[in-house]
Amino acid sequence: MATPARSDDVNPIKQHAGKATAISIAAAVGGFLFGFDTAVINGAVESINGRFQLGTFASGFVVGIALIGSAVGAWFAGRMADRLGRPRVMLIGAVLFLVSSIGSGVAFAAWDLAVWRFIGGLGIGVASVIGPTYISEVAPAHLRGRLSSLQQMAIVIGIFVSQLSNNWLQGINGGASAEIWLGLEAWRWMFLVGVIPSVVYGVLSLGIPESPRFLVARGKEDAATRVLTKVLGDSPAAIQERVADIRKSLQREDKPSFADLRGPRFGLHPIVWVGILLAAFQQLVGINVIFYYSVTLWRAVGFDESQSFTISVISSVTNVVVTIVAIFLVDRIGRRILLLVGSIGMFLSLGTMALAFSQSITTIGADGKEAVSLPGAWGTIALIAANLFVVFFGGSWGPVMWVLLGEMFPNRIRAQAMAIATATNWIVNFAVTETFQPLADLSLAVAYGMYAAFALLSFFFVFAKIPETKGMELEDMTMETRQRVRKS
Repeated sequence: MATPARSDDVNPIKQHAGKATAISIAAAVGGFLFGFDTAVINGAVESINGRFQLGTFASGFVVGIALIGSAVGAWFAGRMADRLGRPRVMLIGAVLFLVSSIGSGVAFAAWDLAVWRFIGGLGIGVASVIGPTYISEVAPAHLRGRLSSLQQMAIVIGIFVSQLSNNWLQGINGGASAEIWLGLEAWRWMFLVGVIPSVVYGVLSLGIPESPRFLVARGKEDAATRVLTKVLGDSPAAIQERVADIRKSLQREDKPSFADLRGPRFGLHPIVWVGILLAAFQQLVGINVIFYYSVTLWRAVGFDESQSFTISVISSVTNVVVTIVAIFLVDRIGRRILLLVGSIGMFLSLGTMALAFSQSITTIGADGKEAVSLPGAWGTIALIAANLFVVFFGGSWGPVMWVLLGEMFPNRIRAQAMAIATATNWIVNFAVTETFQPLADLSLAVAYGMYAAFALLSFFFVFAKIPETKGMELEDMTMETRQRVRKS
């Protein structure tokens, strides 16, 4: 006669999956800071321009300097992670963002604000590398896509929270430039709110285990065994086999360095070039234009400040929802098909936006400034197309790029290759951000037409260069991935 299961019995598979998920969520909080910081400037930029009397170039520099800091932080994050360990580097990122949030909130000049934004960028660059790297190294193979997607989920939630916070703060006294508490304007409090998630991230980084692959590289195989047992729950024999696989993949006589990335094609290994191009295409479609300049953009086509903030919040909510969908799909239908569908969807929606803005009418207002408007139904069409663009990006390239970058590189170069690919992502992000205003002054139709062209090119890039990697262990995947890239 079978013994009935007790109510307190726990399914061991679910228990270990739950531990892996909890650890991954803690690591992904860095993605929240990433999203929060990159979008918080959206609600503050108009007030900053007025407060410090900034022109177009200076305004773009203050917005973009954080992206340069992020590229620098990402560049050095790989080496820091290989020397100090993953959680310690997360803590460094949290401290940098904390300092930046406070400094930006009390900035007294444009150069002062730029310095604090750069420091925050360093922290965000570190977090953007270390989160996906760590998650891919602790996650079970069958959950790795979903758990790695938590990085993008955290990013879009950070964007959403920053937009929601900005909307609430600017509404307290009727605008982002109005004083609300302690004699500080609302835009300053938009930055100061960032203190909360930076403290949370720092505390969480102190409580998560070290990456088993880092531990094996340091000769701490007993500690690596304990971590793998905790997050995988396999038999002791299976865990020992996994440790042996990691050890084999890490075998080398010299210390890791950027020299490991060298190869026959333009100085780099082919798989590194694939990662660089993947990271570049994610930004070349212009996604961050929607989040950095959405308030300014929608005000330019006829919406007032309050409506523009509301539209930005709606776009952020849309981004969160479709990212959740992508998380459920990435381990079921795979990375490659999501990217291909996303590329086509982005091309069509961006092409529609370009068409809509080609119908815009420019008039001179009473203040002597140019004003852009979309006649008839074109404003509604542009709004729908912009949100469809967010849908296709958030359901594909947004999360899947981070999944692939975290898992596609061999163990011995993962942190270094992840660093250079992520730095590329930030540099291209900066280039797109800095060129948007000049392109918009020329023609918004040209700007969105260019982003549409890159979306189309990204389809052919994925079709030719990106192999499917779902369900494979990191140690097994990297050989097959490299062979596929070499053949292509």
